[in-house]
Amino acid sequence: MASSSSSLPSMEFDIDEKPHVLAVDDSSIDRKVIERLLTNSTCRVTTAENGKRALEYLGLADGQHPNHGDLKVNMIITDYSMPGMTGYELLKRIKESPNMKEIPVVVVSSENIPTRINQCMEGGAQEFLLKPLQLSDAKKLRCHIKKLNN
Repeated sequence: MASSSSSLPSMEFDIDEKPHVLAVDDSSIDRKVIERLLTNSTCRVTTAENGKRALEYLGLADGQHPNHGDLKVNMIITDYSMPGMTGYELLKRIKESPNMKEIPVVVVSSENIPTRINQCMEGGAQEFLLKPLQLSDAKKLRCHIKKLNN
């Protein structure tokens, strides 16, 4: 289901508070690219292969009772085109949650479709990036990571 990576301490966060990013993509290659880019940017990355798994991890799946005490996610990056649930649908579920709505969500896609981009931005996405992600995108993403208070 979800996997984590370790990374070097960040200049901006304590060692115990490395920014934690949830990366959601049905492509294992794209998940690995996001993981590598962000691990190199001193983030801890957890991956999920689809929107349903991401919702389960976040405690937002149907029938789950959210327990957000231990879960600290500073940003969510999701692919737009995934089977079962689009990145936009995942974005909407996150933004509907009182406990999760402040977490920045970045949507990525290999398709440059202006109506899709506008829909995601109007739906609360912090950013919409085109694949393949580059090192310069990792720098943009660092700007969006939310510093969570304990």
